[in-house]
Amino acid sequence: MEGLSKKTMSKQNRYSQIIESIFFNSYKKGIVEITFSREELIGTAAKLNIPTPKNLGDIIYSFQGRTKFPKSILDTSPEGFEWIIKGTDKGLYKFLITRQGVFEPTKNFAETKIPDATPGIIIKYALNDEQALLAKIRYNRLIDIFTGLTCYSLQNHLRTAVERVQTETDEIYIGIDKRGVHYIIPVQAKGGKDKLGIGQIEKDFAVCKMKFPTLICKPIAAQFMVNEVIALFEFESANGEIDMIAEKHYRLVDASELTTEDLEKYKTRSN
Repeated sequence: MEGLSKKTMSKQNRYSQIIESIFFNSYKKGIVEITFSREELIGTAAKLNIPTPKNLGDIIYSFQGRTKFPKSILDTSPEGFEWIIKGTDKGLYKFLITRQGVFEPTKNFAETKIPDATPGIIIKYALNDEQALLAKIRYNRLIDIFTGLTCYSLQNHLRTAVERVQTETDEIYIGIDKRGVHYIIPVQAKGGKDKLGIGQIEKDFAVCKMKFPTLICKPIAAQFMVNEVIALFEFESANGEIDMIAEKHYRLVDASELTTEDLEKYKTRSN
């Protein structure tokens, strides 16, 4: 919790108490799914004498990416599995056991240097990590480089309802390959200590199917790492499971830092 304000820590502690109480109100050993409602969030807060959060959705969102579940919940997970929270209907949610709930950058992964084309004035006035990350990806054409497609930003912060559950995609790209095939590429950006939850990727697949049913869906996630490294991930959906199928780490540098040795090394990489 280092670096978090007392106010933020207090809010996270309240969220953890509420979510822990709801979970163990229904949990039994061996169970793989627990359904609860928006009203239960309100009722549980009252029962625990916790002021009702103004934004109830933030409780759910925090455990989908920003915050780990309380240890008492984590300890109930079977080996190799994790609990996640998913929206199932308007005002309805469920705890669900899955193979992997959070995707994180691979440690000691090879980096690729990219000459930084981000305008300095954009970095100066970026309001948060997520905005800065999306700008760096856009100006350096990292989606093009990562996917091998020619890509164009279509829309930022696409908000829509999938099966009556509200969802938001940070940015949507349209891509085209050398054959002329079109792709829809939803991008989720995570900065700071935020984590990428599998639930958001599932929603992106659902948004693609609903809004762009004729296009090939290629969900991408981006994560800020230390020292200005940007990790990109690509996912596929098969047999009801979400799998990461590609990962690359890009370091944005001044052009003078990209050496002949770097370029020769990149030629020997298989992909």
